[in-house]
Amino acid sequence: MSSLSCSASDLAPLFSSNTTNATAMANYLCARFDTIANKLSDTTYAIDNTYLLFSAYLVFAMQLGFAMLYAGSVRAKNTMNIMLTNVLDAAAGGLSYYLFGFAFAFGSPSNGFIGRHFFGLTDYPKPSGDYSFFLYQWAFAIAAAGITSGSIAERTQFVAYLIYSSFLTGFVYPIVSHWFWSSDGWASPNRIDNLLFGSGVIDFAGSGVVHMVGGIAGLWGAFIEGPRVGRFDQSGRSVALRGHSASLVVLGSFLLWFGWYGFNPGSFLTIAKGYGDDGSYYGQWSAIGRTAVTTTLAGCTSALTTLFSKRLLEGHWNVLDVCNGLLAGFAAITSGCSVVEPWAAIICGFVASWVLIGCNKLAEKLKYDDPLEAAQLHGGCGAWGVLFTGLFATTSYVNEVYPGQPGRPYGLFMGGGGKLLAAQIVQILVVLGWVTATMGPLFYLLNKMKLLRVSRDDEMAGMDLTRHGGFAYAYHDEDDQSIKHAYMMGKIEPNMGKIEPNIATPPAIQSLPSEDV
Repeated sequence: MSSLSCSASDLAPLFSSNTTNATAMANYLCARFDTIANKLSDTTYAIDNTYLLFSAYLVFAMQLGFAMLYAGSVRAKNTMNIMLTNVLDAAAGGLSYYLFGFAFAFGSPSNGFIGRHFFGLTDYPKPSGDYSFFLYQWAFAIAAAGITSGSIAERTQFVAYLIYSSFLTGFVYPIVSHWFWSSDGWASPNRIDNLLFGSGVIDFAGSGVVHMVGGIAGLWGAFIEGPRVGRFDQSGRSVALRGHSASLVVLGSFLLWFGWYGFNPGSFLTIAKGYGDDGSYYGQWSAIGRTAVTTTLAGCTSALTTLFSKRLLEGHWNVLDVCNGLLAGFAAITSGCSVVEPWAAIICGFVASWVLIGCNKLAEKLKYDDPLEAAQLHGGCGAWGVLFTGLFATTSYVNEVYPGQPGRPYGLFMGGGGKLLAAQIVQILVVLGWVTATMGPLFYLLNKMKLLRVSRDDEMAGMDLTRHGGFAYAYHDEDDQSIKHAYMMGKIEPNMGKIEPNIATPPAIQSLPSEDV
């Protein structure tokens, strides 16, 4: 957009030969024009900040989606525990990101590795960012921590959640986001010069920055902890420890779907921006709409692919698998959602479904236990999404989203060469290495200090009872072999004896331990 400006010296000769009156009129008109220009500028800032705040609210609402999804995916005896960890991710992550994380991520000016300013939001906001930007980035940070909590569900001590969540949101995740999203980051596509392979890494909304970080952290946590009690029998065969509520899983999946429209389209950060100097119906608002479309198509395709694939492989239609397939498509498209055509998003979702299925098969063979399939879904499908961007990014969309660098490389399959794909591969490797080098030792130390996993008896009884004061609600886990003859709520069965006319026979109820009554 052309800048709005007015010069009295240029305007005065257009009015009359009376220099004094012409100058006065020109000064008056320019003053009014400058007032209008300032109001328009203020309005633009207000629109952009409102859009970003609304997007932040959507991303934060994903925490409710995580809470419902995780609660439905675990056994009922651990419901309160998993809900508490979701609250903890947001609360502990809020303080750690405020004190350290935001500065490490976006504390500019800085070096290519880590930010150095804005600790505790000191000297903030700046012209480059307002409080809405902090809130939006915090919502992303706690999403990464929420991913990790799913991998280590049903067997992890509360203190371990507190430590890893603060460390992940305050240090590990911010460093990665600095590398790829800050204008100073060594692999950022927003750098003014010295772009990695002439392109930088295009990870628009975080398939690598958010999903891979959370998934790989969860991978190491679950690997070091080991499987849940009863997950594999004595011969090594897999035993399904089913979650207790498909309704909560579906509810959580829809809430995450809704929140993803803040996650991906919101990553533009602004909306009131035209493409070019001439007024047009096409601008950043159009790119935001396209991003919402690609996000939707990838998720829908992955959900349907998973539905029919699991039907062929296992012989039934499983809504839980479909929900995970849906989220796999979203996690994959997050990297390239703004720079690919809608038809390419369908390919992304189709492959993401098979990546998830393949990772789950591999996890089963390796006796790796992840109750939410978080490492497979977010780590595996996130990595595929990063590669997908290097294959299918189009030149026109890349130049719209990342202007100022003509001739920037784009997708290999779209004729852009292999430089962007090379940058994407570098991202996968460095994220894998960084999270392994930081979160792996943390979980190892927690395990050595006996702060990571609860005791076998506590795990079998359920952490709601042993750690949180009681059950979330009355329940009976019929399929849970690990709690037989332990703390188990009984079924209510009708009396099968003869019932006299007009006399109600009360049901027989199994006796409960005194502490459960």
